[in-house]
Amino acid sequence: MPQRILSDVLIIGGGAAGLSAALPLAEHCNVSVLCKGGVEGGSTNWAQGGVAAVTHPTDTEESHIEDTLIAGAGLCNEAAVRFTVEQGRAAVERLIDGGVDFDKLGDGDEENFHLTREGGHSFRRVLHVADSTGRAIAESLWERAAASPRIEIHNEQIAIDLIRTPKSSPQGGRCVGAYVYNSRTGEVDVHQARCVILATGGASKVYLYTSNPDGATGDGIAMAWRAGARVANMEFNQFHPTCLYHPHAKSFLVSEAVRGEGGILRLRDGERFMERFDERLELAPRDIVARAIDHEMKRLGEDCLYLDISHAEDKVIEHHFPTIHARCMEFGIDMREAPIPVVPAAHYTCGGVVVDLNGATDIPGLYAVGETTCTGLHGANRLASNSLLECLVFGESAASHIAERLSGWDLASDAPAWDASRVTNSDEDVVLSHNWDELRRFMWDYVGIVRTNKRLERARHRVDLLKHEVQEFYSNYRVGADLLELRNLLQVADLIVESAMRRRESRGLHFTLDYPDTDATAAETILTP
Repeated sequence: MPQRILSDVLIIGGGAAGLSAALPLAEHCNVSVLCKGGVEGGSTNWAQGGVAAVTHPTDTEESHIEDTLIAGAGLCNEAAVRFTVEQGRAAVERLIDGGVDFDKLGDGDEENFHLTREGGHSFRRVLHVADSTGRAIAESLWERAAASPRIEIHNEQIAIDLIRTPKSSPQGGRCVGAYVYNSRTGEVDVHQARCVILATGGASKVYLYTSNPDGATGDGIAMAWRAGARVANMEFNQFHPTCLYHPHAKSFLVSEAVRGEGGILRLRDGERFMERFDERLELAPRDIVARAIDHEMKRLGEDCLYLDISHAEDKVIEHHFPTIHARCMEFGIDMREAPIPVVPAAHYTCGGVVVDLNGATDIPGLYAVGETTCTGLHGANRLASNSLLECLVFGESAASHIAERLSGWDLASDAPAWDASRVTNSDEDVVLSHNWDELRRFMWDYVGIVRTNKRLERARHRVDLLKHEVQEFYSNYRVGADLLELRNLLQVADLIVESAMRRRESRGLHFTLDYPDTDATAAETILTP
């Protein structure tokens, strides 16, 4: 039987952003956290690089702010950048207090951190736990959340849509919960709360090749849009330059820190090529490096290029990149002796739901944090390792804002139960798998690293056709995980294509052959439902 579950705050997503909000909120109220899987399923767990924050005495916040603004190609909100950077040290200290043991240079001073430098940074400022920082952070947050008596974690749940009160009601169109598909029971439950936080991550699964886990299907962005919230800058999808190229190495990222520690990009014949594209060579921002690799692959007709760090000492590779080294060895690639075959892959969604510095959206009672959002921090291109920092800072900020106001928000009267009386079980699920494959392939071909007007028109036409098919399917058959995720991916694809067609210039991660120049004035792409 479907359930009706009540809590003070409903958080949809259990990664770094969602749990960074849940933990401080649990000091004030009861919190429900919805997860598609468990700790291993979200993007946080996959993050290799680290957390960018000013902790070294010779580094400065102004330098970190400047690096972020430069990477953002004129589209960053400077207030959001400054707010995030200035909160960086406190965010790191909260992680350390929670048990995250960042790598040190050696014995002695506990704050003698081993800091790496990644593309776009002018200083070594990235704290890390070997090459599995995200996993260390996720496990620490998860353990603390699981131990909290006021946090209830619901696994194997997929949110379908948000619940709002009528605008004419005393609640005035507030967000008061969500309809949620319970993968364990096959039922649609109603989760009601005083307010809701979206922390569902990004949408890179809309592309054929991605570094993201399977759950990165843009659920929060699509739900917020359908509920009436604005989204911004969806055309800026960051493609990580270096994913491991091997038919069985699904979505495995080769961290930017490999280039930070001296890794060199080479052609098949061993020639170094980044000097032809940027004076910063391998440490240029990701958009430049990804386009350079894409250009050389297409010019030469290659399936991949190569990242070479075999010149480094074996102990450096084994100590700093144990996960990458072990994964490569599984496929017979010894990075101590040979270059790693790599290709670009969709990695990070820089746009998302429009929020303020408190994580508040346009909709009363609805907040959003992490990769689901457009805070203004990333602009047209995310600076490496700013993403985990954003999750930690805005999770805490949203929690503080909600805690101050929660007592004035009432639980709404019972929302209507999910009506499944006029739908049947599907015997045509093959349609979903075909549409899923078609969507991801044409988004890669037409809305990828390099775009044109003609490619975008083709993509829009195909999105419209698939949206019609999937909506018909959604209206007639019982919902399931594949249908819900495909529905959200199509909505996100529509937003990406529309945003890309509106931007008649090349800036940051959006590069189009029809408008290769950058306008003198930077403007956000804001879409309103």
